[in-house]
Amino acid sequence: MDTMLLLPSASQEVEVLAKAERRRFTKEYKRQILREADRCRKPGEIGALLRREGLYFSHLATWRAARDRGDLGGQGVGKRGPEPKPQDLRAKRIAHLERENKRLHKRAERAEALVKWLSLPGQSESSTALLPRTCLAHTVTPAPSTAGGFSHGPLCSIMEFRFPFL
Repeated sequence: MDTMLLLPSASQEVEVLAKAERRRFTKEYKRQILREADRCRKPGEIGALLRREGLYFSHLATWRAARDRGDLGGQGVGKRGPEPKPQDLRAKRIAHLERENKRLHKRAERAEALVKWLSLPGQSESSTALLPRTCLAHTVTPAPSTAGGFSHGPLCSIMEFRFPFL
């Protein structure tokens, strides 16, 4: 058996078919077809309607179910997807303020602990090992003053100095 392979010659044209697109029907068109289908009383009239319009019976079944649900009420093609939830701006603002309040409470607790630690009497050189390097230059260094008390040297106030861990 000889098998012969036929290749298209240069004189033969190759037909390229366009890619089929999905049909979309408007709500008005669906309602019109359903009205016509509801008026059909004789056997074969619905089949003739479907052939004339190029539709399938499943289209009618789906469109009737949508009509019964009330989805064919508006104009045009319906918008798909879940309905957007309305945002409650007050709840969003309250959540933001609660987070900020919690953050500021933690910061105030750390600042209070630092102030308490810095005001302890009789701190030794080894107790400054707990402070970060940026704070070591600003620790309290008691030195006799001319008034008979102690001067704090290069200590800057807690309000002016920003500690990296606050």
